[in-house]
Parts: sequence; structure tokens; C-alpha cells
Amino acid sequence: MKFIASLGAGAAVWLSLSLSLNAASAQDLNVLCAVQVEWCQMMEAVFEEKTGLDVSMERRSTGEILDRVRAERDAPKIDVWWGGTGDTHLQAAGEDLLEPYQPKNFEDTLPWAQNFFLMSGGKAAGIYAGALGFGYNSDFLAAHGVAAPSCWKDLTAPRYKGLVQMPNPNSSGTAYTMLATLVQLLGEDEAFEYLAALAKNIDRFTTSGAAPVQAAARGETGIGISFIHDAVTQKLAGAPMVIVAPCEGTGYEIGAVSIVKGARNPEAARLFVDFALSPEGQETCAASGQNQIPANAKASLPPAAPDISLIRMVDYDFATFGSPDQRRRLLDRFDKEVLQTATPVATQ
Repeated sequence: MKFIASLGAGAAVWLSLSLSLNAASAQDLNVLCAVQVEWCQMMEAVFEEKTGLDVSMERRSTGEILDRVRAERDAPKIDVWWGGTGDTHLQAAGEDLLEPYQPKNFEDTLPWAQNFFLMSGGKAAGIYAGALGFGYNSDFLAAHGVAAPSCWKDLTAPRYKGLVQMPNPNSSGTAYTMLATLVQLLGEDEAFEYLAALAKNIDRFTTSGAAPVQAAARGETGIGISFIHDAVTQKLAGAPMVIVAPCEGTGYEIGAVSIVKGARNPEAARLFVDFALSPEGQETCAASGQNQIPANAKASLPPAAPDISLIRMVDYDFATFGSPDQRRRLLDRFDKEVLQTATPVATQ
């Protein structure tokens, strides 16, 4: 926890702010976190250290968080939704589930983050970015005598039957980004034809977006479809992972932070959002071993963060694919045309 100690500058300011908050409840702040668990834990520890607040941080997949915020809309138990793909934050904003708030560090954020904030109606702030792709375990593929993939289309080849994992878009924001990306790359009907073909090679649809590349890193499968930064993390940990930005092009996420409408601890929630967009808060990403691209221009870029300027990207339409109606329609079609016909349909 050397990183916590290094954040001492300015701690008195944050502490003085926290002392003005109402700490009558057992928990000063309740956060649902959709980034990697290591980052969730680091952010909780650093924020508590800086403010003296008692934070309850629970890690869940993006789709699970959206479902919970919807279910609790009349009596919210969660104050802040931190992390996860921006599409789902936009959906929540469109359903009037989020509270408008402009973070204090907004002017220091990069243009893509500022555009996202405006798109959300001021209800969700972009905090990081990352490109979609896949990673393969080179030792695993060599042991199975199969050539390495470099494109989306390669993953439907019969040689990869049972050797690929991808997340389930019903629970994973990563997988919904993949679904929306393919629709934008190929056209909707062609995208679902592709996904139906890909499903024949899938041995597991995971709940978490990072789980496929984690499984590939452990040698439990050959190829995992996830965000590229998650594959980078596994490679840095020593796994024989090769990271692929698909040749046809790919989509990307803007991870976001939002305050839940009707939050019990609104002052603490605003303090958390301010910290999440500060250089110190942004740098908890690299300190926890993650490699997303920070939104704040004053934050240091993780040394191993992928250079997305070198990746062929689609012009991702956040407004369209962040629509609640569009999301529900695409997920329903995925369930009927892909998930229900896949063998097996196991999830984890």
C-alpha cells in the first residue's frame, strides 16, 4: 500500500470536507464497482484513507448493477455506481435513475470524456477508456495444434470449436459492447449470423467481462474475448498471452461513474465522484495493476496501457446503443438467436 502513503498531499483538504458530512449511518457511502476487483479494493482503501469515511464497496458486473439500480429505484441502497461500460450508464440516465452532477475535475478531462458527460445529460462522467479485442494463450493453441487468430472472422473457424470463451451480454457490459460493435461493423443481420456461428465454438459464456481472458491465461481455454487492457494485465502477470486487435476493426468502451438518484449519502457520493476524476483517483488504476486509459489529462498513463490510436476503431455510436429500447431489443434477439441455440450455454 505504498501508493496510499504517496497520496498524502492534499489529504487535509479531503478530510475537512468529509468531516462536514453526516456520518449518522453505519456506512458513509455505498458503492457498486464494475472494474476489476483489485481496482475496487484499491479505490476503497485510498478513498477511506483520504477522507476518513466508511465505504462499502461491492464488485458486480455492469449488467447486474443496472438491474439492481432499476430494482431499487423507489428506495435506493446504493449511492455511487463506479465503472463499467458507458452504454449502461446512458441507459440508466435515460430511465431517470441517475442524479446530475458535474465533477470538480471535469475541465481537466479529455474530449471523449466531456462528450460522454454531455451525452448523458450531465448524469454520468467518463473515467477511463479501453478497446475491445481478444487474447489467446500461445502455449494452449500450440498444444492443440491450431493456428493463431487475428480477425473476428477467424474465431468462427471449426478448428476453434470449444476453445473460445466470451461474456454474456445480459450481465456483461464488455459483451454488450462486443454485440454493439459487431452490429456497427457488419450490419445487424450479419452480426447475428456471425454470433450464431461463433456460439458453436464457445465453451462458456461468462458473467464477467474479464473472465474469458483470465481463463485463457490459466490455460483453461485457448481464446478469451474481453477488453484489451484486461488481456494486458494477464500478460504482465506472466501468462503466455498474445493480444489481438481484430483486423476488421473493433469498438471501445468509455467507463463511467454515476450518482444514483435518491442516494442516501449524496454529499459523500459527490466527494467520491470528484476523487474518481482527480489525478490521484485516476492513478489508482495503474497502482492496482490495471491498464485502462484515464480520462483526466493530468493523470499519468499506465505504462502498459494499449495505444488505441494504433487500433482500427469503429465510430462507436454511444447514443444509439446506449438507448434502453435498443439494448433490450438486441439482448432479446441475442437470447433467441444465439444463447438459446448454443451448446453448451454454461455461464460462470
